[in-house]
Amino acid sequence: MLAADKLQLQSALKQQATALKEKEFNLHHSNLMTVGTQAAVLAGLDITMFIEFNPAPNVEWGDDIAMVPRALKFIYYIMILCAFCANMIVVSHTTALSVLGAGLALRGPDGSMVTATDGLYDERISVFTAFAIGLACTVGSVVVCVW
Repeated sequence: MLAADKLQLQSALKQQATALKEKEFNLHHSNLMTVGTQAAVLAGLDITMFIEFNPAPNVEWGDDIAMVPRALKFIYYIMILCAFCANMIVVSHTTALSVLGAGLALRGPDGSMVTATDGLYDERISVFTAFAIGLACTVGSVVVCVW
């Protein structure tokens, strides 16, 4: 009887721990999906900025500062390409994390909910870093464009 009570108590504790990890998994999953959605919107903005940008001809700047418009255009195009690439990396990374993390959590072996949750937690740093790079490059390209 004592062994059966012990087994029942262990089972209940394991269920509660799994339910807690599921809540944590859902939190990380929703945070990453939010960042992925914002990165997709920024990637759309970046590609539009890349296509629609019409800089003034270099002759309008004058002969004495002829290199300034060329340098600004170069910086602009480098920044907008970096922004687009970083945002696309975020979108692809969050998509892969969503599909593979949920698949592991639901269909993996015993203890896979903990592994999936810890994996999402560990990967969030690289996702947030790439998102910050994409956002900073987008804002930087807008500043150069306006200049």
